[in-house]
This record gives sequence, structure tokens and C-alpha cells, in this order.
Amino acid sequence: MQLSVSTFYLPFDQIREEISALEEAGVDWFHVDFMDGNFVDNLGMGIQDLDAVRRCTEKTIDVHMMVQSPERYVELMAEHGADIIHIHPESAKQPAAVLQRIRRLGLKCGVAVSPSVSIASIEELLPLTDFILLMSVNPGFANQSYLEHVEKKAARLAAMQETYGYTVMMDGAVNIEAISRLCGKGISAYVLGNRVLLDRERECYAEAVRSIRAVWENMGKGVTT
Repeated sequence: MQLSVSTFYLPFDQIREEISALEEAGVDWFHVDFMDGNFVDNLGMGIQDLDAVRRCTEKTIDVHMMVQSPERYVELMAEHGADIIHIHPESAKQPAAVLQRIRRLGLKCGVAVSPSVSIASIEELLPLTDFILLMSVNPGFANQSYLEHVEKKAARLAAMQETYGYTVMMDGAVNIEAISRLCGKGISAYVLGNRVLLDRERECYAEAVRSIRAVWENMGKGVTT
């Protein structure tokens, strides 16, 4: 089970203390959201935020690019410490070429799938990706409600993991009840935010992470027949 924490919610005046506490709690990755005010209406994190996170950790950083023409930025993300770059295929003129470019830089690549994007529309990209970042909210804004109907898409993508060799990661307002259901469908990676981890005091992070991992263990490593 891989747990990535959304740094969008962290207080950046205490970023070192927050990341240290999260590492001690047992999280695996740190998730950075880039938004350009174009592909999505909102503005999100920037290079300086990625730099700040990278200075505080040696763990994996996965970058979610909610930007138009992500090919303009992949080298920059790599130079500033990204390990995984997720792109929305509808944001790029040639999404397959962008995924290949990310891999040539020595990084892992991901296809971000919004609630309105069908599996059929991304199927040709599945052999080229390491991750499917499946969004259970619409991209671009925090504090949205979890869209439970996306779980059907999650189950279909999970069933195809062995064929294509990617990992499905759920992102967006995921709570412990959703994780319980999704683990049973074979989803083993999650972006954690305010609904399940960062809504509590720093000293409680470890307890929250233990609770999430216990769900995975109790589901028999997350696969049902």
C-alpha cells in the first residue's frame, strides 16, 4: 500500500516540521498539485513549493500537473526534484509523446483521469504509463465532495492492472470508508488530504496512518474475488 500526502494542505511556514512528522508517521510519498489557471480555473502550487518540499525530504514526490500543454514543464519538474509526473491527456496535443518524454528523463509517468474522462478515451495510453491517477473529485479546487460513482471506474482499471503493469492511485476527498471499499477492489495507492489525515493534530498522524494500513491488511491485501 502506497500513501502519498497532498502538500497543498500543509502550512508552508511549518513545512519542515510537517514533513518530518508525516515521514515518522509512515507515509511513502508527497503529492504536489500544479494548476495554471488555464486547464483548470484555479491557481495552485509553483516551482518554489516543489523546491520547499524537496529540501525537506528524500522520499518520492509525485507531481499532478493540472496545466495546459504539460510538455512545456516536464524538464523543469525533473530539475526541481519530481520523481513521478502525472498529466491529463486532454491537456496535451500529443499525450503519448509527453509520457515517453517523462520516462526518457528517468522519471515515472502517470495519466490523470478526471471523473468525466472515460476509460475508452485513455486506453491507448495504458501501455505507456506507470500510474493511473484516478480523480474522485473534479480537478482544480479543494474541499469538494467525494464522487462515489468513480469507484466503478476504479474497479475496471484495477482489473486491468496486471495486463498493463500500472498502479491505480485514488486522488480527491478520499476518506476511510472509501478506502475500505477500494482496497477490496484492488486499489493500493491513495493521495491523503484533509478528509483522512491532515484534519488532525500533527501528533495524531501516526495513528491515522496505522488505521489506514490496517484497512488494507484486513482486506487480505486488498483483493476480493
